[in-house]
Amino acid sequence: MRHGKKINHLGRTASHRKAMLSNMAASLILHKRLSTTVAKAKALRKYVEPLLTKSKNDTTHSRRTVFAYLQDKESVKELFDEVSVKIANRPGGYTRILKTGYRLGDNAEMCVIELVDYNEDMLTTAGAAGGAKKTRRRSSSKKKGAESTEASTPATSEAEGTKDETKDAE
Repeated sequence: MRHGKKINHLGRTASHRKAMLSNMAASLILHKRLSTTVAKAKALRKYVEPLLTKSKNDTTHSRRTVFAYLQDKESVKELFDEVSVKIANRPGGYTRILKTGYRLGDNAEMCVIELVDYNEDMLTTAGAAGGAKKTRRRSSSKKKGAESTEASTPATSEAEGTKDETKDAE
């Protein structure tokens, strides 16, 4: 039984799992997006979000702590120079997991994990949707109701005319 065991071991030894998550986190920081399985993405989210939070405080100690996890100078530099500036006012939830379907070979559930502030498509659509006027399904104005009754009157008379013609043809 796995009562109270919160970590997903991903079928790997501890050293392999640590190295894999370190490499995936460095790739995510450098490329801002990563395609992987859902189980790995969820494990990576728990691994990388504390590092992103730590990057908000740019001190030598936090840089050394993050480097101990990532083991990659370029990704640490990118994290503290560019990524931390974008996520400075976000209180958490720095990553997003988007499910993309199933892998052809083994039917594993695949997804894309990305940094939230770097998806330009979602940022523009969210901004446009927020500024748009809300529409209602029911009309409350009498003007629209009057136009709809006038428009329906000629249509019904035409329909009645076609019924009379079909009766005459019989």
